[in-house]
Amino acid sequence: MRKRLKENEIQEALALLEEMHPEAACALDHRSRFELIVAVVLSAQTTDVSVNKVTPALFERYPDAHALAAADPDDVSEIIHTIGLYKNKSVNIVKLAAKICDDFGGEVPGSFDELVSLPGVGRKTANVVLAEAFGVPAIAVDTHVFRVSNRIGIANAKDVEKTEEQLRKRIPEEQWIRSHHLLIFHGRKICHARKPDCDACILSQICLYNSR
Repeated sequence: MRKRLKENEIQEALALLEEMHPEAACALDHRSRFELIVAVVLSAQTTDVSVNKVTPALFERYPDAHALAAADPDDVSEIIHTIGLYKNKSVNIVKLAAKICDDFGGEVPGSFDELVSLPGVGRKTANVVLAEAFGVPAIAVDTHVFRVSNRIGIANAKDVEKTEEQLRKRIPEEQWIRSHHLLIFHGRKICHARKPDCDACILSQICLYNSR
């Protein structure tokens, strides 16, 4: 039983994903690098739709890192209370904004190591910001990317970091950003966690999910 797709099959899978999800893109509403990094931090264990409902009021009150750094976390909590873990996230984004101001002159930094030094920012968030805000090739592995890439057979790993490592090796660098969006959209729309809609998926002939 094969555990991973061959190189040519990966390219076929990505082409089919593009055919199914040509609209795939970052689903978090943002107008700046600052808004993006805050939105990504808020999106942990919460849907992007839920985040998009609270960020307009949040960014109207706190339009940049300097404003948010001076905020009372309790006031931030009142604005974002409809999303998961809102109390912890309120504290984190205020601390994040303060560190951006103190260490980076109020501007979101553009290197991986600098990004993960910020409160609430892990590998996934750093990679999203690098790719979306700076155009740096990166693959952010969230729950959708982890699930879908391993189901299809692009990867064969048991944790997020090993999945990212395999994807970086098996997908050409110039396709990393696009692949990230395609895998997320496929996970949201078809390859659901509990019951993937295989009948509606045109990858069925090459996907390894049903052969395991």
